[in-house]
Amino acid sequence: MDLYFSPLACSMATRIALYEAGAEANYLEVDPKTKVVLKDGSDFRKVNPLGLVPTLRTDDGAVLTENAAILQYVADRLPQAGLGTAPGMERSRLHQWLCFIGTELHKGLFVPLLDKKAAPEVKGWVLDKNLSRLDYLENYLSGRDYLLDHFSVADAYLVTVINWTMATPPVELAKWPAVKSYYERLRARPSVAKAIAEEFELYKAEIARHKAAA
Repeated sequence: MDLYFSPLACSMATRIALYEAGAEANYLEVDPKTKVVLKDGSDFRKVNPLGLVPTLRTDDGAVLTENAAILQYVADRLPQAGLGTAPGMERSRLHQWLCFIGTELHKGLFVPLLDKKAAPEVKGWVLDKNLSRLDYLENYLSGRDYLLDHFSVADAYLVTVINWTMATPPVELAKWPAVKSYYERLRARPSVAKAIAEEFELYKAEIARHKAAA
């Protein structure tokens, strides 16, 4: 399968899941500004017209978009890794957490804070409105190792999003000790540590490339 990604973006969650499962994949880096696939110089928008990562091309050639859908596909495609759940309430809980992370944290909190064009007033409003999502997560994670009763694709997504606090100073994890402990524990997990280390190097190269092109 082919995973189109950009360094340290939400697509890293799928890399973590694939590493966790020990699965082979082709990792195709997409420049977030130009939408060029670095490996061959092709226009990524011909694969995904929205130009958004992650995008997955399966072994049979089907193209799948949207992070939550891709993560669930990976979990179902590689059941031996135990990254998903059986049908029933636990699967609904998995869906619940993927939706919460995608809407309340990823899009609701972090995207506006990471947007360099967003006005300070907008970012202030976002913080006032959405930091309560971290309060909710703090209460839930107290006394828990994972979002479910085992490491799942939802954890891969959550640790990816929490990792963005490195670039969002107003979100200081020390205010949420259970979330901070969860993040530090998962960062030490081999699949997560490998993904972050590799993508951080690619991110540094991306920044250097953009500076050279400016």
